[in-house]
Amino acid sequence: MLFTVSRIARPTAAPVSKAVQARNMATLKEIQQRLKSVQNIEKITKSMKMIASTKVSKAQRSMDSARIYGEASNSLFTNAETKSAEEGKALYIASSSDRGLCGGIHSSVSKATRKIIADQGESQIVVLGDKPKAQLSRILRKNIALTFNQIGKDVPTFEEASSIVDLIKTSEIEFDTANIVYNKFNSVVSYEANVLPVYSESAFKASPNFAVYEIEDDVLANLQEFAFANTLHWAMVEGHAAEMCAKRAAMENATKNAGEMIQKLTMTFNRGRQAVITNELIDIITGASAL
Repeated sequence: MLFTVSRIARPTAAPVSKAVQARNMATLKEIQQRLKSVQNIEKITKSMKMIASTKVSKAQRSMDSARIYGEASNSLFTNAETKSAEEGKALYIASSSDRGLCGGIHSSVSKATRKIIADQGESQIVVLGDKPKAQLSRILRKNIALTFNQIGKDVPTFEEASSIVDLIKTSEIEFDTANIVYNKFNSVVSYEANVLPVYSESAFKASPNFAVYEIEDDVLANLQEFAFANTLHWAMVEGHAAEMCAKRAAMENATKNAGEMIQKLTMTFNRGRQAVITNELIDIITGASAL
């Protein structure tokens, strides 16, 4: 009778152990695949962090020089006490880039632009970068007059800013004041949306201290275009420096989160593998004891 019981016990126990083992092996395989994918993501984010770190110093050097030229150019309007007309037309330039994976750097410019348009009323917008274009197009599509892309691959140059100003001039967009919305670089971990004003020829002529400079009309046109391009270059370069610092911080956080996920997945994988080994030992012991 004992021999008959042992013959019946072995085939009934085998399918159960195989089913449990199959489920555990499938789960372990999925965990292992996910673990490999997270490890690959960690390698990518770590590499992007290193690349952004090397670009930060170069962007800060370019920002310092562009800020000096920009402040010197804007001092002309400050000393002339130039102000925008109360009923004058305003143009807003949202300056950002095409690249992502840099935190809320683009949302900062888009939110500031939307807030200004909501307060000031209907005004035309020129967008620099695909990211702010996608964000502003959802609400302010009718206000967008021009858009530019291929921005942010490297440190913006004065030639790029001059080309943008030329296209704005040739598009016959009328404005008395152009307000450039950009990310002001405060520190390597801090930035904020800021506005740089650029005045038209008529607004500069109406300044109280304009007569002190004794500028001729043909020279005034060239001076206004240069001041426009110089200020735009300042905003673009400073926004690029803030973007590189934000990207480095974002990739550092992503690498840290990937490391924590790798630890959790490794622990889960080890526990599941240990459970499979334990189940196999139980099957062996059960089969041996049944003999």
